[in-house]
Amino acid sequence: MTDLLCQSDAYLKDFDATVTTVNADQVALDRTAFYPRGGGQPSDQGVLRVGNEEYKVLEVKKQAGEVWHKLDRAAAFVVGAPVHGIIDWDRRYKLMRTHTALHILCGMMFRDYGVSVTGGDMEPLSARMDFELERMSATFAQEVEEKVNAEVAAARDIRVKVLPREEAFQIPDLIRTKINLLPPDIKEVRTVEIVGLDLQADGGTHVANTREVGRVKVVGHESKGKINKRLRIAVE
Repeated sequence: MTDLLCQSDAYLKDFDATVTTVNADQVALDRTAFYPRGGGQPSDQGVLRVGNEEYKVLEVKKQAGEVWHKLDRAAAFVVGAPVHGIIDWDRRYKLMRTHTALHILCGMMFRDYGVSVTGGDMEPLSARMDFELERMSATFAQEVEEKVNAEVAAARDIRVKVLPREEAFQIPDLIRTKINLLPPDIKEVRTVEIVGLDLQADGGTHVANTREVGRVKVVGHESKGKINKRLRIAVE
């Protein structure tokens, strides 16, 4: 099992670890600060330094409890080798700001309109989120933008906790997606709270306060079905 350092400290930019598995250009470590793709958030990128060699980390994924780092070439080191990982912080921080912007959007939409999320995806500083809505218009999109930016300006703190599954699921509306995506074998649930606005089960990386998000613009809106509407945002 890989210790996923970024889930307890999203601001960790580099770390030391030991190689546990090598498979050509993919390696697993005993601990990592690289975020593996999941929950709509892309994986981190960066570098691994092993001795005098430096490998680019192109993609990161989690499989059967291990976090695999895809390198730019086959590894010339073996299991047990010490490595130093460095996150592409510019990319990571943009993703943190974007992910938090989506939670602000989701929390506001649930609070003010009582609608659930039906899907979402993100890239650094751009994202989309789908909602169970019957109607969408330019006027409504503008209203959403204003409300989201009011929450950014409110400078709300963001808190992360890990709770036993039974305790977590006693929290009303913890799952804001239309479908509960948490497998039944998950015994602990990581929650992300935007104090005073939103509390959700979530495994991604976030900023510490909403003011770090910056200005959010709604750059597009479209219908994806009778009761499924999409909002596209950009973070500035």
